[in-house]
Amino acid sequence: MEPTPLRHDWQLPEIQALFAKPFNDLLFEAQTVHRQHFAPNQVQISRLLSIKTGACPEDCKYCPQSARYHTGLETEQLLEVEKVLTEARAAKAAGASRFCMGAAWRHPRERDMPYVLKMVREVKAMGMETCMTLGMLSAEQAQALAEAGLDYYNHNLDTSPDFYGEIISTRNYQDRLDTLAQVRQAGMKVCSGGILGMGEQPKDRAELLRQLANMEAHPESVPINMLVKVPGTPMAGQPDLDPLEFVRAIAVARILMPKSHVRLSAGRENMTDELQALCFFAGANSIFYGCKLLTTANPRENDDMRLFERLGIVPEGAAPTHLEDLQPAPAASDALFYDAAQ
Repeated sequence: MEPTPLRHDWQLPEIQALFAKPFNDLLFEAQTVHRQHFAPNQVQISRLLSIKTGACPEDCKYCPQSARYHTGLETEQLLEVEKVLTEARAAKAAGASRFCMGAAWRHPRERDMPYVLKMVREVKAMGMETCMTLGMLSAEQAQALAEAGLDYYNHNLDTSPDFYGEIISTRNYQDRLDTLAQVRQAGMKVCSGGILGMGEQPKDRAELLRQLANMEAHPESVPINMLVKVPGTPMAGQPDLDPLEFVRAIAVARILMPKSHVRLSAGRENMTDELQALCFFAGANSIFYGCKLLTTANPRENDDMRLFERLGIVPEGAAPTHLEDLQPAPAASDALFYDAAQ
């Protein structure tokens, strides 16, 4: 069978029709597309570290990092470079092939850039892929990060353009698109996705994926997050999203962006093993690995390893190549983690 060609001209009714397919038909199509481009039983392992936590001036209604909400999160200054490198070494030893670093900023300050760039260079020298999320970027900052060796930049679209104003007022949708354009122009890869379960309509989920799939180049990584309802944020009382609707979104993302890594991201702590297995079958092939994700809980490493073993899944690519080599990372301080959904 010929591989599914990449498209960048998806129309909203086409995507809505995918969402409306019988569940088994949709997953079969997604799995077929997935196998054309990826090893079916490999999942990319990434590790996420906060390099600066809390006191963010943005008003994202889902985010415990916003200075506007009282969530009990303690703010932290930019981490020392050597502390970051210690965590990166532990992540590599635990089997992570990508190390993601982020700061709760609206945009990086110039006085912080030398430290950020040193972190990128040093982690890159360990042989790991590097990713950062620092908020909005200028063209000059994007170029500096690229020259330092940054592989990926994460900047989520979060939701559809129409629903965006219900979630965030301190920046607009075009601000996000502009940052992604700066990242592409500088030669870095894009990590961009969204959050489901924030009260959006099915049309908004379809439109979010259309925005991503119709970019001139698909994001190399597409994190699909389930809202984590953090007490103290305006989203704390949102009703739960139907888990099968979440799986449908994973499957549609896989069909629309065949060569992208689709990351099963925030919310995994509250997912059953069966739901995660369905997500992997639907085309998710990337996770964050660790005892904590951002400021919220993530499945413990041993739980992930047991699930991988039950499903016959192994880490993608870089060593370790055998499941038994994937060992739990040393526990990091809670203060090292943050919510990077920006």
